[in-house]
Amino acid sequence: MRDSPTHPRETRGEPSRPLSALLIAALALASAATLATWSIPERKGLQMWTFARLHKQLYDPIVAKWTAEGSANVQMTLMGIQGMERRMLAAFLSGMPFADLVEVERANAGRAFRGPPESVGFLDLTDRIHAEGLDKEINTPSFSPWSSGGRIYGLPHDVHPVMLGYRADIVEAAGIDISQIETWDDFFRTLSPLMTPGPDGKPSRYILNLWDTHGTSLEMLMLQAGGAFFDASGACTLASPTNADVMANIVAWCHGPSRVAADAPYFSASGNKLLLDGYVLASFMPDWMCNVWKNEIPQLTGKVKLMPLPAWTKGGRRTSVWGGTMLGIPKTTSDPDAAWAFAKRLYLSPELARATYHTADIVTPVKKFWSDPVFDEKDPYFSNQPKGRLYLNLAPDVPSRSGSPYNAYAQLRAQDALISLAQTAKDSGDFNIDHLRSKALDLLKDAQRMVEDQMSRNVFAPAATTSATTGGQS
Repeated sequence: MRDSPTHPRETRGEPSRPLSALLIAALALASAATLATWSIPERKGLQMWTFARLHKQLYDPIVAKWTAEGSANVQMTLMGIQGMERRMLAAFLSGMPFADLVEVERANAGRAFRGPPESVGFLDLTDRIHAEGLDKEINTPSFSPWSSGGRIYGLPHDVHPVMLGYRADIVEAAGIDISQIETWDDFFRTLSPLMTPGPDGKPSRYILNLWDTHGTSLEMLMLQAGGAFFDASGACTLASPTNADVMANIVAWCHGPSRVAADAPYFSASGNKLLLDGYVLASFMPDWMCNVWKNEIPQLTGKVKLMPLPAWTKGGRRTSVWGGTMLGIPKTTSDPDAAWAFAKRLYLSPELARATYHTADIVTPVKKFWSDPVFDEKDPYFSNQPKGRLYLNLAPDVPSRSGSPYNAYAQLRAQDALISLAQTAKDSGDFNIDHLRSKALDLLKDAQRMVEDQMSRNVFAPAATTSATTGGQS
């Protein structure tokens, strides 16, 4: 017999639907009763999250001393960057408390700045910083990645100036005087005799470690030249003549008839082997990269030296910036004053400045510590150069950066444009620098439109202004 509203087919062994609903309701009531009687221990003291194991190791002695002095107890938690980002954003969106202090890397921090100021999950520290004179005490450009809409949401952990690390053993054996180099043109002209041909007629080594897939290096060089992805108002400025000029030169350096650059990938065994073999003579070296080389390529001890970046024009900037970390205080903290007091005790402490340099080769953004003799110590790895002093001499000139939540997306679109420009030049065989600049500007206009289109989808923030470079089109 067919099923019908009046003669439903029976299914043996399965409860009827009304009984299933009653069972679910009963379980829900039991769960609610259990939760109502579940005693959740009250969180005591301050909770701080960090993504870096080394940071936590350096902070633990300061935390112990802070607690011994009778201040609020601080519990440090180490977690992965991705996990931290997901939990941080979820807490910001829900308004639920999670930690009292959070240490965030630049690639993740910008995500917190979507929307108007009232929607930012971090406490606005601007007034505290100005009232206590910290804007004068800390290196000014180091605040820029942690700022949005003219407001500051984090204390900077670092400066991360960039120099070149070069094979001094090879360069000096050839009698080359690096001190005479001022510009990128000087640099390549001076070192070009070291690009001797191998058995196949191609150079056995190249001058610079750079390739069109190095998105971070692209942004770093644009910043050094005075370019940017966004202006102070948050408008996208990818399509600028300065950015186009940098792209054109990178393509000529990597693929042109007078090629001077090659790819020795950072953070890889294959790249380390190429560096050890002298396949490339110079690589970009933010202060933290010194520690990476010491740990991963110890065989280069005493064979490497540091020099300021060659300028794009005479008298121009001799450094750039790569990476960065901030310490922020979520708005949901139970005790913002205690969190602020500990943040200052941690990031403004002389013992942290010394320990971070000794352990990680990172120089402090706190200017009153720059005179510490620790930064004048000679480093055997870098041929006994006073490495810290060399970086600090460049610290005030690191370029400011945007805290835009779209910075990572803009970098990807700029990298796409660079790769496309390189492919066009290789296909046509046209490496005329003026032609490359013109094509680069067209590609950057397309990239900027994509970024502006992405920005326009943010319904939680006012529409971003567009740059005159693209004629106001999005």
